Amino acid sequence: MDSELTEYHVVMEAGSEALHLIHLPATSNVTENALPETSVHKFSVKLSASLSPVISRFPLIINSNPLTEAFRVNRLSDTDFEVVTTGKEQLDFETGPKIFDLQIYIKDDVGATDLQVLTVQVTDVNEPPQFLGNLAKGQDLYIVEGANPGFIYQVEAFDPEDTSRNIPLSYALVSTTKNFRMSADGNFFSTTEFDFEAGHNSHDLIVEVRDSQGLRASTSLQVNIVNINDETPRFTSPTRVYVIPEELGPGTIVANVTAEDPDDQGFTSFLLYSITTVNSYFMINQLTGTIQVARRLDRDAGELRQNPTISLEVLVKDRPFGGQENRMQITFKVADINDNPATCSTFTFSILVPERAAKGTSLLDLNTVCFDGDSEAPYSQFNFTTPSGVGSSSRFLQDPAGSGKIVLIGDLDYENPSNLAAGNKYTVAIQVQDVAPPYYKNNIYLYVLTSPENEFPLLFDGLPYVFNVSEISPAGTRVGQVRASDKDFPQSSILYSISTGGASLRYPNIFWINPKMGELRLVTKVDYETTPIYILRIQATNGEDTSSATVTVNILDENDEKPICIPNSYFLAIPVDLKVGTNIQNFKLTCTDRDSSPRSFRYSIGPGNVNSHFTFSPNAGSNVTRLLLATPFDYTGGLDTNWDYNLLIYITDDNLLSSRKKAEALVETGTVTLSISVIPHPTTIVTTAPRPRITYQILKKNIYSPSAWYVPFVITLGSILLLGLLVSLIILLAKAIHTHCPCKTGKHKKPLVKKGAKMKSTKGEVVVETIQMSTVFDGEAIDPVTGAKYEFNSKTGARRWKDPLPEMPQWRESGPQGAALSRAVSEEGTRPLRSTDKEGDGLSGQAQAEAAGPGFRSQDGKPGIPKNRNAALSSRSSPMLHPGI
Repeated sequence: MDSELTEYHVVMEAGSEALHLIHLPATSNVTENALPETSVHKFSVKLSASLSPVISRFPLIINSNPLTEAFRVNRLSDTDFEVVTTGKEQLDFETGPKIFDLQIYIKDDVGATDLQVLTVQVTDVNEPPQFLGNLAKGQDLYIVEGANPGFIYQVEAFDPEDTSRNIPLSYALVSTTKNFRMSADGNFFSTTEFDFEAGHNSHDLIVEVRDSQGLRASTSLQVNIVNINDETPRFTSPTRVYVIPEELGPGTIVANVTAEDPDDQGFTSFLLYSITTVNSYFMINQLTGTIQVARRLDRDAGELRQNPTISLEVLVKDRPFGGQENRMQITFKVADINDNPATCSTFTFSILVPERAAKGTSLLDLNTVCFDGDSEAPYSQFNFTTPSGVGSSSRFLQDPAGSGKIVLIGDLDYENPSNLAAGNKYTVAIQVQDVAPPYYKNNIYLYVLTSPENEFPLLFDGLPYVFNVSEISPAGTRVGQVRASDKDFPQSSILYSISTGGASLRYPNIFWINPKMGELRLVTKVDYETTPIYILRIQATNGEDTSSATVTVNILDENDEKPICIPNSYFLAIPVDLKVGTNIQNFKLTCTDRDSSPRSFRYSIGPGNVNSHFTFSPNAGSNVTRLLLATPFDYTGGLDTNWDYNLLIYITDDNLLSSRKKAEALVETGTVTLSISVIPHPTTIVTTAPRPRITYQILKKNIYSPSAWYVPFVITLGSILLLGLLVSLIILLAKAIHTHCPCKTGKHKKPLVKKGAKMKSTKGEVVVETIQMSTVFDGEAIDPVTGAKYEFNSKTGARRWKDPLPEMPQWRESGPQGAALSRAVSEEGTRPLRSTDKEGDGLSGQAQAEAAGPGFRSQDGKPGIPKNRNAALSSRSSPMLHPGI
């Protein structure tokens, strides 16, 4: 569809009659489930004045509410059209939309268009009922023969109209039968009991459903009668008792049970056999009834030794589950044969005998462990042969002969060389055999082991233990080795451990001992200056005995401590014109070394000392040295370009060593870092123009911490006490003045200001300055105007006078209450204004001079007094106006 259709514009041709649709808008009806091409509405079009024909693909439905493809427009002629159904969507009154709004759009060749709406209403029609699910195609039902008459199945159908209005449907059987019936609500019943063998195997029926308007639908039901098994099988084998010998192999057939089923006459019989008695000796083939041996039949062991008769119950069934069955008892008698030789519970014995066991000690009685499995004599009787074995004849004997009682007749001392040569292990061989044919035999082996006993103590060798180790030895260094021994055999492994000693406040374990070798090693470095001697208690144990030894470890002193100086790092600021040889800001280093003399220090400056401007004095032989300026700075000549110096100072403790010893001895070096900033000459600009008045506003911020609650409390309490004291003094002073100096009232003097005189005022700039009270002044210089020295901060540029200057006249700021006084001063011009301490009067002239900084001058040209600038500023909190210069 081109862009003209997608935009849906309705274009009106100017100056002529427009194209428009006739019989639209309109409302039409269409029945639900209408077939494709069913007419919905016919309409025509009136052409525009140009009589241009309608484009071939128009009119068309451009939109619908709701969206649907169930309708389209067919062309009947050039001006007649018809809306029909498409069949793409089923129109269902019960489940789908009931009203559709179709927008019909038309366009002719010259672009004239029109758009109208057709409303289509779906009308309801009565539809026949429908069977649900598989029932619509027919249903197979099954009834077991012999079942009681009653309910079989619930037939269900659906009608679009009646079901939605809860109107019940009516059901009925079309087929005539006396075996079944159906109720009006669809319940299907049987009316008789069926017998499969009587020939009533299947029934075909037709079921009909009808709605309230009389429309009908039908389906088929096929009822099948299921055959069941109701005859009991019969055994046909006559034998009930079987005699079998023992030791028959598994799988040997010992009996064959047969049976038949009357229900299977004329057909192949499928009977199932099983043994219901719990047993493990026999099994039966479930299809043939053959009984076989499942496991070895031993007449002389287990339950067969006491009762050789086995009774079984055989069950025959014609179905695996729920069929007919029959049972029969059969008995097996197991006959005995001579098949068991004399045997023992074990044929290998390990006997552990203490090395100090006495001669004649009984070691073993074989009669308690050997027996003959045959149930009757003489097959159950046996005896023993004479013991044999290398080295056993002189140590072991059977007493009496053939009795199986073994006794000790020799020496088993574990440390005896002959016994050690034999490994303290002896092997004795004896045979047990039947006394009757066929004389079965079995070999018995006795392994006699001598058990060692603890006869000797565990002792340390080479006492006492004293080891030396250097304090510079790294962790893991071998300190020494201890050794303990025991004369008992076999030699047991000895484990070593440190029971006490070898700890410090910093390390719980300074030493480690190899638990197997007894080798003592360092866990961490030791320090002679902290602990010169360690006393250790070493414990050795072999599982039986425990012994202890004391080990002394002497720490050998070495030069391993670096010199430590105060301060370790520092910042200095010096003027560029500092004299050579000057101790820079009185800076000095104080150094200590835990293992070296104060005279062993040697000082040197590493990288950063460009042009060798700095040196230390003394540079060796003392633990205190001072930093001096060695050579002057030359920035003007271009020799120096660096204004900031970062010096690395080396402090070495080898001053007292000769050159040859320095190469062999341990030397330690400490370091100190210094940052030095050179302050250039300040640049001062002298201005000839009158300076504007500057108003300084000092801003202060009080930071209060809740944890310091006691501070305002103490201040408030002290203020109250001082105020009370001041009031009492004023009262006493007033009484004294009233008593001794009575006042006389005089006439007021005329004001100093002439009548009509005007006070000139100069407007000045207002400068807000925030002063940081904790400024650090790290340099000093000379003011070229006044010649006075002042200190400055190299980072922020803040300055202050270093030495107090002569006190200058102080100026008082004119305030609201001092206007008359200001006018008087202006008129007379001879008397200087006095400073006042009243609140709100501003700063004194001294404070103003301090605020002006270096270069401030009073009216008479003398420099201001910058003395105690911080105190003056901190005593005022309100803004002030600085007098004009």
